[in-house]
Amino acid sequence: MKDNKVEWTGLNTKATHADSAVQRTRAVSPPIWQTTTFTADSPEQLAEMATSTSPAEFYTRWGNPTHKQAEAVLAALEGGEAALVTSSGMGAIFAALMSFLQSGDHVIAQYSHYAGATSLLHDVLPRWQIECTFVDQTDTENFARAVRSNTKLIYVESPSNPVLQLTDLGAVAELGKRHRITTVVDNTFATPINQQPINLGIDVIIHSATKYLGGHFDISAGAIIASEEFIQRAWKFAIIAGATLSPFDSWLLLRGLRTLGLRVERQNQTALAIARFLESHPRVERVNYPGLESHPQHELACRQMRGYSGIISIEVRGGYDASARFIASLKLAKHAASFGGFETIVIHPAAMFGHQLTSDQRRQIGISDGLVRISVGLEEHSDLISDLAQALEQ
Repeated sequence: MKDNKVEWTGLNTKATHADSAVQRTRAVSPPIWQTTTFTADSPEQLAEMATSTSPAEFYTRWGNPTHKQAEAVLAALEGGEAALVTSSGMGAIFAALMSFLQSGDHVIAQYSHYAGATSLLHDVLPRWQIECTFVDQTDTENFARAVRSNTKLIYVESPSNPVLQLTDLGAVAELGKRHRITTVVDNTFATPINQQPINLGIDVIIHSATKYLGGHFDISAGAIIASEEFIQRAWKFAIIAGATLSPFDSWLLLRGLRTLGLRVERQNQTALAIARFLESHPRVERVNYPGLESHPQHELACRQMRGYSGIISIEVRGGYDASARFIASLKLAKHAASFGGFETIVIHPAAMFGHQLTSDQRRQIGISDGLVRISVGLEEHSDLISDLAQALEQ
């Protein structure tokens, strides 16, 4: 892989220019390398292509020029040495963890995670005799107390889905370095615009690029950003697992990355305005948003984040039925899965994750019957507040 670092420091500049070193044409908007395979001039050259690590040309499961451009931008935005794109966020999580862990290893993870990650950690890893200890992420000492001689990895997510609890990433990184434990963070909620965990000492960053990085609800993709050595290991696993991103989706991801900073900055502003409105509404019991002074970890958010994301979750007074009526009454915001796109969407986590999490797991995470997650889009904040207000009155 080539060195993806660029001299520019601005994130929007990096999103625009960080792939110039791997651009293979003079096109301003790069072409889609929509091909499965690439020719060679000789059997020896084909063999060399096949045995290269993550080649740009050989066979698209191994690598593709469109992938290289998206990976260059991702590495630059997160401040990592290298990046790998995958077919989904879960593909990225699975490749990162399973390329590193082996039977007999121990993992420390927090209670509050994306439900798919929780299922992997809780249900799948034990099949390979990999044990996982879950802790409350809001106290770093819980991670320290869980360390064992065979602990190989600490896996965290900050802010967490869907209750927006934070993990002290600098403290977790220091703990990992002290005990030679690899640290991994899911940075999907924050994005590199709001938070750069590598600068805080974290080893590996994972994204569901389906969300903010793509930003248009039109791709399924994942990403891993880490050291060159870790990415090579993850790539070797990913090509066996078949977690390959299509060239077209990689091109759409690259297009989304160009405007990531502009979109996220706008969504940060809108989410904060909405969170302040909802916090004062009598039909809302609690608002979970790190940008609010009332958030129990607001001071930590100010230390490790530049912005606080476009995700809000609220407790609607009246429990399950009231929150369901609230969602059904929305006229502008839509009821759908996923988040981080141009349009505002909401979900009812107790219903959404009920098939993936047990009642005990939902309670540990903080998913109550009245919880609603709101992913703020690019609409005017005044229109969104009007829509939320009329729905709450229902």
